Amino acid sequence: METKLKSVGIVGTGFYVPEKVLTNFDLEKMVDTTDEWIRTRTGIKERRIASDKEAASDLAIKASNKSLEDAKIYPAEIDLIIVATLSSDMLFPSTACLVQKNIGAVNAVAFDLEAACSGFIYGLSIAQQYLQNGTYKTALVIGAEIFSRILDWQDRNTCVLFGDGAGAVVLKEVEEGSGILSTYLGADGSGADLLRLPAGGSRLPPSHETINRRLHYIKTNGREVYKFATKSMVETVMKGLSRVGLSTKNIDLLIPHQANIRIIECVAEKLGLPMEKVFVNVDRYGNTSAASIPIALSEALQQGRIKKNDIVILVSFGAGLTYGATIIKR
Repeated sequence: METKLKSVGIVGTGFYVPEKVLTNFDLEKMVDTTDEWIRTRTGIKERRIASDKEAASDLAIKASNKSLEDAKIYPAEIDLIIVATLSSDMLFPSTACLVQKNIGAVNAVAFDLEAACSGFIYGLSIAQQYLQNGTYKTALVIGAEIFSRILDWQDRNTCVLFGDGAGAVVLKEVEEGSGILSTYLGADGSGADLLRLPAGGSRLPPSHETINRRLHYIKTNGREVYKFATKSMVETVMKGLSRVGLSTKNIDLLIPHQANIRIIECVAEKLGLPMEKVFVNVDRYGNTSAASIPIALSEALQQGRIKKNDIVILVSFGAGLTYGATIIKR
């Protein structure tokens, strides 16, 4: 007899962004750029920057506590923690273990996941399957980044793009027919060189040479990443919808990765969606990588942009290259 899988959905959300605001006008004093140049090419007006005392786990902890409060559950009820991050506190132990300790989730399995800006969607998919098959009952999925520590503040092409922040969601079993309906994930390792942090790993461990060559900072081929992003995000949304017999006409709200307003507008146009059905906060936070979508989702719920029975699409792309979309029914 075939076992029917449980319906799993998001029952609580929360996010945290650092207090310090770095505007485009501030950046004008740091590198050869202008507010007008940044806004017209990226849509970003400002971003948040972590204090010297904050690490990725600190941001993740604050976002997690808010999501637990929203879900009205105690930390001890969590039995799975997944943290999606590229900017962990240290290579090991995992940021997830630090979160587990500091929020008091004493019964939780905890690990980090690295899929760059797609990491949160990858994490949702993993948590959903653990809950569907009954291995765990309550999951906490977090996206947390402090990209300001891995940016070259002399490179005007990259330092204007990113910001710091964290978002978290609680997953549990929900009523049949609601929650996560479908997820489509993908990767294309042939584009690995298009977006990377070259040094600091086993290939190029830290040395005077890697530091002098500024290889411990993000390097990107913006033009090629743009092409990949617009193509992959549209395709993955369509494939995710087709798995559950839906079309773009069924979309009530699209929450794309907040990388660049031009990418977001291009994806919306190709999907035939008016911008009124697209959530945008890139102007205030910049690209927060794995934290981007959970922050946007939390804000969309707070603003009343998502109503009962709405079909919501989360879609992202990232280094790897990776991509993914999650179809949710509220």
